Amino acid sequence: MAKKLARKELVDMVPYQSARRLYASSGAMQGKIWLNANEASGPGTYQVNSDSINRYPDFQPESLINAYSQYCALAPENILATRGADEGIELIIRTFCRAYQDSILICPPTYGMYAISAENHGADTITVPLTKELSLDIDGLKTQVGQAKVVFLCSPGNPTGNLLSQQEIKTTLEMFADSAIVVVDEAYIEFSPEQSVSTWLDKYPHLVILRTLSKAFALAGLRCGFTLANKDVITMLSKVIAPYPISAPVADIASVSLAKSGLEQMRIRVQETEILRAQLTLWLQQQSWCSQVFSSDANFVLFRCKNKAIKDFIFNSLAEQGILIRDQSKQQNLADCLRISIGSERELSLLQQTIINSFTTTTAQAVAQEN
Repeated sequence: MAKKLARKELVDMVPYQSARRLYASSGAMQGKIWLNANEASGPGTYQVNSDSINRYPDFQPESLINAYSQYCALAPENILATRGADEGIELIIRTFCRAYQDSILICPPTYGMYAISAENHGADTITVPLTKELSLDIDGLKTQVGQAKVVFLCSPGNPTGNLLSQQEIKTTLEMFADSAIVVVDEAYIEFSPEQSVSTWLDKYPHLVILRTLSKAFALAGLRCGFTLANKDVITMLSKVIAPYPISAPVADIASVSLAKSGLEQMRIRVQETEILRAQLTLWLQQQSWCSQVFSSDANFVLFRCKNKAIKDFIFNSLAEQGILIRDQSKQQNLADCLRISIGSERELSLLQQTIINSFTTTTAQAVAQEN
């Protein structure tokens, strides 16, 4: 019955395969080392105030908006709090793309939810792949001016980890100035804060920036993100968002994370992550089965194995020991690539030792000699 009544294009649609959804079977969540979702390795400590839990929350909790306003140095009118950055993606597409008429533009390899959200809404997706150097194909983008209503850029990129140059972003903004909203996804910007384009909002009224507390702030389970934009854009997005998008407990915890002590903890966490990322990068570069390690400005490392057999062997060997990483080999130009989130020092040590032990087997030696 459901298939009969559902929109035709949704019947065969494959939903986004999140890290948890991939392992959603009974008992699959227990005893795992999760290095596949770019989460922080440990939570902070927060107290929840339940005094007003019987009341609906404010549409945009003032304490939260003011806290993020101070953090990002923008006026409250330029900020919309959302249920993670993912809701921001959906709101932008629903607001600016007419179903079955308009298109978004993405630059793969990139975050999968842009295309999924567009498909959910009935919008087409235009692809202009990144170059082999993972920079924007400016000439390719020029051919799509007037064709796309929303352009999604991700910097630092996911799953690549690299930053787009500010000149590339500026060129894209100027190119689409009269025809499209240009979204810069800064979910990982706390790892390269000096590369944010948030100060450009006054100059480019069609610029929209996505942020989240899920990564550097270690609050992935909270589901709290922010959309930063010109006041007129925020007004339009506010027309399609749910009436109570941010629950009171979420607002309370998020506000605390943005206070002075919370920001200090976040910055310490970023420093620790950068040290572990550098150590993991060096270790990968020293492995004979690894042909490329991508430069990263995020909380993960993407690397390429010498062939598919080795890639599959490493992925499966880790999974058998309950260590979960992300296979990115189906992404454009990422054949034989795996991504490791920067977990704790202990988790990364276990990952390395598990790989080393796995390659001592006869099977592994045979795999390593292929191709």
